[in-house]
Amino acid sequence: MARSDTLPRSFYDRPVLDVAADLLGAVIVAGPVAVRLTEVEAYDGANDPASHAYRGLTPRTRVMFGPPGHLYVYFTYGMHHCANLVCGPDGTAAAVLLRAGEVVDGIDVARTHRPAVTRDTALARGPANLVRALGLGPEHNGADVVAGREVRVRRSTSPRAEIRTGPRVGVSAGATRPWRFWLADDPTVSAYRAGTRKQRGNPR
Repeated sequence: MARSDTLPRSFYDRPVLDVAADLLGAVIVAGPVAVRLTEVEAYDGANDPASHAYRGLTPRTRVMFGPPGHLYVYFTYGMHHCANLVCGPDGTAAAVLLRAGEVVDGIDVARTHRPAVTRDTALARGPANLVRALGLGPEHNGADVVAGREVRVRRSTSPRAEIRTGPRVGVSAGATRPWRFWLADDPTVSAYRAGTRKQRGNPR
């Protein structure tokens, strides 16, 4: 049974842009580590050329087409894992990429996951770094963040800063869509980097 402060499945069963904006300030928890989300990106499946699911169902994207409220973890650039929260109705393929956050619990454990990092604000800055700080991996692909025990997402309990929007990071297809959302002036937000035509395997 999900804890009372866990976001319900109905939270994710909505349009991806609404879910993305509302995830800011929420806290993702994996074991002893908890990260307050400060930056996310929306990807809208068949309606979005930057999405992994743009061309339909594949073994890699199967989780994205399943029920909302599950984790989609994928491997990119031959070295990194990134994590997304699946949203929208069952059978669609929308998802929100978790780009950056602030470690608010288990910071000593997060530091062991990223021992070369000297500043705590950088522990979960960037999607691959956020996954490492939380200790997530391919074994968490498909994890139920609503009713499962391994990973969950708690409601925001503090007032949010102003929300900003802008182009997504590192994508060329659909690059002008302002589907990246972040908390203004938060030191954990990652730097913007435009995509190039040669990049592949980056979008959700």
